[in-house]
Amino acid sequence: MTDPQPNAENPEALADLEKRSPASKAGGAPSIYHAMRAIANQPGLMRGGEALLKLNQKGGFDCPSCAWPDPDGHRSTFEFCENGVKAVASEATKKRVDAAFFARYTISELSEQSDYWLDQHGRLAEPMILKEGSTRYEPIGWDDAFDDIANELRNLKNPNDAIFYTSGRASNEAAFVYQLFARAFGTNNLPDCSNMCHESSGMALSQSIGIGKGTVTLEDLREAELILIVGQNPGTNHPRMLTTLQQAKERGATIVSINPLREAGLVAFAHPQKPSQVMGAKTPLADWFIQVPINRDQALFQGVGKRLLEMAKSYPGVLDDAFIEDLTDGFDQYRSHLEALNWEAVTRLAGVSYETIDRLAQLFRKSERIISCWAMGLTQHQNAVGTIRDLANLHLLRGAIGRKGAGLCPVRGHSNVQGDRTMGICEYMPEWFHKKLEQGFGISSPRELGLDTVRAIRAMREEPGKVFFALGGNFLSATPDTEYTAKALRACRLTVHVSTKLNRSHLVTGKRALILPCLGRSERDLQESGLQWVSVENSMGIVHSSSGTLTPASDCLRSEVSIVCNLARRTLGGANSIDWGRFERNYDEIRSAIESVVPGFENYNSRGRRPGGFYLPNPAKERRFNTKTGKANFSVSHPVGAKPMSNRLILMTIRSHDQFNTTIYGMDDRYRGIHGERRIVLMNRSDMARIGLKAEEKVDVVSFFAGEQRWARLYLAIPYDIPRGCVAMYFPEANVLVPIDHVASGSFTPASKSVEVEIRKHRKK
Repeated sequence: MTDPQPNAENPEALADLEKRSPASKAGGAPSIYHAMRAIANQPGLMRGGEALLKLNQKGGFDCPSCAWPDPDGHRSTFEFCENGVKAVASEATKKRVDAAFFARYTISELSEQSDYWLDQHGRLAEPMILKEGSTRYEPIGWDDAFDDIANELRNLKNPNDAIFYTSGRASNEAAFVYQLFARAFGTNNLPDCSNMCHESSGMALSQSIGIGKGTVTLEDLREAELILIVGQNPGTNHPRMLTTLQQAKERGATIVSINPLREAGLVAFAHPQKPSQVMGAKTPLADWFIQVPINRDQALFQGVGKRLLEMAKSYPGVLDDAFIEDLTDGFDQYRSHLEALNWEAVTRLAGVSYETIDRLAQLFRKSERIISCWAMGLTQHQNAVGTIRDLANLHLLRGAIGRKGAGLCPVRGHSNVQGDRTMGICEYMPEWFHKKLEQGFGISSPRELGLDTVRAIRAMREEPGKVFFALGGNFLSATPDTEYTAKALRACRLTVHVSTKLNRSHLVTGKRALILPCLGRSERDLQESGLQWVSVENSMGIVHSSSGTLTPASDCLRSEVSIVCNLARRTLGGANSIDWGRFERNYDEIRSAIESVVPGFENYNSRGRRPGGFYLPNPAKERRFNTKTGKANFSVSHPVGAKPMSNRLILMTIRSHDQFNTTIYGMDDRYRGIHGERRIVLMNRSDMARIGLKAEEKVDVVSFFAGEQRWARLYLAIPYDIPRGCVAMYFPEANVLVPIDHVASGSFTPASKSVEVEIRKHRKK
């Protein structure tokens, strides 16, 4: 297997890598410089400045990047971070990818370019079609595009031969009409990006506390005594979270980072809006870094639980006995399980010492207001659901949920991924949801289990002739097992992507392909009834409006709502009584429809217009647990630790500081000190010595799973502060190594953070 993005002229060439020391803080003057450089180089200061003054403001538009919430009350004029600015700069760029661009390049020529090169060429400007047997995209009118897709859908033998994928960028309104269209068409095949990130969190929390969402607010974080940041790099992936952590720290919170890598954003933070910190001052954040080896967190959490049970025999109040007795189920089984564990096994599986476990347990014992935050460092393992439930168990022991300054906080990565799920973007929905759709819209909502992302890829690969439709995203690059997924997409009769920017998924297509360009979050959405606003739901369950202000990048762009409604009308015709045109003309009508289906959205139009929006109901915040037992549930699972063969290592995928999800803004990873090259492998020095590697030596990486091998060739081995036996590579390049069947039990989330690999000296093919 070759690297998925080879240099067109010389596949053996690498860029000039510059390696510096990792940063000792995040933010500060460098963040301002890099943010403003992105604005100056892409939209320019006038257009970019106009956008930034509305970014994350009440009455403005929501950042198209991460899902970190905005303050409820006062907001700074500059309520954004460096990477949010990069996202807006990328969306608001003056560059255009139009018919003339596609006339210059064949699909093959575009495929030879990097993801960074593709993104840098600007916004998609008009609908394009790749005809069967053609080597280039060519323009197509909107009506012809809708008719083409509708004909393909109607000609399918079975509605389940259609797959409707959703990116977390889609608004609540677009997501609702999209799932309504799919179910009116007759399928629950609604995979989404949540399948690849926090699906494990949703499943674990639903089983433990009865809701698949977090239970805290920004104010809770500011009030917390102890904050765990587990498997997360907020300095790069959720930079505005650092402001909240800084406020918590200033109020006396203890912050513990549990992660294989020591990340700059948790070492210290220099707020770019504080003059003293722009000049060099900083706030130390994490009091303690526990550099647990990859996927050893579950044993660590069970060790802390075991130690708390031991302490309870000597110290009164270690356990919240009243909470456990009245509001939980399964404690006796959990206690018996932990008491049966021996400490030698726990420390070996956790990869840390007894003293480390005891120290963390002491922090739990001494704190009442405890918040645990986590991201994909916990969710993308085979045992992810069990690990997250073991973390929840610790909160149940201390009663650290449903009270001020305490709770569980899965930090979502895309700006409306949580809202899309609330709207029904899911391959399985409860019976009451289907009945509401049937009562409100006169459709027969299918009950057959649909396809999640991994199962959808398998189905496309094994059953050729499907239609794949993506509402946003970069499906090929975001998903595991790149070559397998590419073959799956190529087996489709038609692939369609609703997109703002050119990406790799547009270049690996079915027999025919369409690109439908849509409005960005920052742009005005003018429909027949006037300017429209949409809404999103952030990581903390707040629903609020988003109103774009910029002139659209092209007169040919349509909103996601408009695209879905037109396609639904062409495909379904008069098969039901849904007035898609009414939805398209006025989004208030969509919100009224949502109100009739989804609990918590009463008076949606009026509450959505309120500055700052409204909180959705969250029973767990009030210590009401909607589980089968009616209580919060302790869980029992056996701790695991990665056990590769002696000459193998465990790989986790990571993001650089110059990217958001699959979008590459630049070739540098400033906080980790890596500049100019993404094809790198971060390695422990002792592992390099054992293999006989020098710093920056060229290597090949091979992964192992179920008797199969997958290769990533021509990378540079970089000595780094990472636990022995562990390596890290950038996503999405390393997705070629992640097996399609290597998934989390129960959630089917790709286990991209624990892949068994060997590092070998590079050999030219």
